[in-house]
Amino acid sequence: MRRPPAVGPVPGAARLTLQPAGASDEGVASETVSTGCEAARSAREEAALVARARAGDRDALAALVSSNLAAVYGVTARILGDRELAADAAQDAFVNALGALHRFRGEASFRTWLLRIAVNAARGLARRRGRRRGVEVALEAAANVAADHADPATRVALGAEAARVERALARLPEKQRLAVTLRVYHDLSYGEISAVVGCSEGAARVNYHLGIKRLRELLR
Repeated sequence: MRRPPAVGPVPGAARLTLQPAGASDEGVASETVSTGCEAARSAREEAALVARARAGDRDALAALVSSNLAAVYGVTARILGDRELAADAAQDAFVNALGALHRFRGEASFRTWLLRIAVNAARGLARRRGRRRGVEVALEAAANVAADHADPATRVALGAEAARVERALARLPEKQRLAVTLRVYHDLSYGEISAVVGCSEGAARVNYHLGIKRLRELLR
């Protein structure tokens, strides 16, 4: 399989805004939660792509890769903390997932199943390289977020805040970092997070809350 194209910084680096203590955690990702109709349509489109890919449709395979590449890379980057290693793990994840597509039963969404494979690929690579360390997120993510603003002062302020949040996120334990990342950046439910990370739904919820609490402390 051809290696996926190079991926830029993790999308949405500045989207993580922490609410004051006591506020509802559901508000953290409120701007990115899809409507029920959009989610249902997306699920149908995904299922159709998977069915075509299983039948050998190369365009469908390419579409599955391109539509999930940023999410997979985002997860592997936050585990490995190295852009090249993250790209390698993302490639491994897609090779493994597409090679095992016939075993995908649809009990979870394809994205959830794929992200679980990505987590395993990144952890396996980390073990092989002896690099169990937190991620140092590239500051280009902040620059990309800020680039949409014409005012230089606004770009500087947004870039600095995004970088500060990413540095704080990198200091969380892996399970908390993954829970926050998957819920805030990828809009996964606690059930989906549990499937990706390999823990109970209750543990996913606890890890998310602990991660958010720790981030508030780090960003004071």
